[in-house]
Amino acid sequence: MNKKRRLEKILDMLKIDGTITIKEIIDELDISDMTARRDLDALEADGLLTRTHGGAQLLSSKKPLEKTHIEKKSLNTKEKIDIAKKACSLIKDGDTIFIGPGTTLEQLALELKGRKGYKIRVITNSLPVFLILNDSETIDLLLLGGEYREITGAFVGSMASTNLKAMRFAKAFVSANAVTHNSIATYSDKEGVIQQLSLNNAVEKFLLVDSTKFDGYDFFNFYNLDQLDTIITDNQISPQHLEEFSQYTTILKAD
Repeated sequence: MNKKRRLEKILDMLKIDGTITIKEIIDELDISDMTARRDLDALEADGLLTRTHGGAQLLSSKKPLEKTHIEKKSLNTKEKIDIAKKACSLIKDGDTIFIGPGTTLEQLALELKGRKGYKIRVITNSLPVFLILNDSETIDLLLLGGEYREITGAFVGSMASTNLKAMRFAKAFVSANAVTHNSIATYSDKEGVIQQLSLNNAVEKFLLVDSTKFDGYDFFNFYNLDQLDTIITDNQISPQHLEEFSQYTTILKAD
């Protein structure tokens, strides 16, 4: 088992009980004590767990792993703009689309707001996306209500899910905190469920992520890459990642 798969397995084990011991890792993965300790050190360095005597535990909910909306907005801004321009070029006049939460998708909203000669319908569970598009004269806009997550500006929960289940889209655009193996992950399971529903109800399914998200880790895997139509990313994606993840779906690089 290679290192990436070992780290994924250790995180999966941690999600069950919140704690894990060196012995449990050795028994489950059939690796040496030294390898188990190095793997835990690597995950701790990535901010995914904290080491304890003889093992590790998930970080306390009082110290969340999730970056704030303001922190995310300052990261890879040019790449996000390039990705948004590429995604915008795929949206046609008359389309009904879903736009999920996330700073890359807010850039998509900004691109749509400035586009002339198109009439589309946008459904979103993102308050920032809604506020960007709210005064557009060419966009029919619907904001899903529900439980509000202030850290991302997203509405989630049973109310949002119930409304979303009755809707169908020409295209759904979502983002993620991590892309690894054949899966897409985010921090919040509630946000992940909404994005999963939107993708299931779309004719074409798009993932918008900058190249730093490949081979990352996060808590909740909400979709498989081979169920997507297209990943749109920036042109900084490495040749290795391009080859690895192209086996699952089409990857478009932004100019």
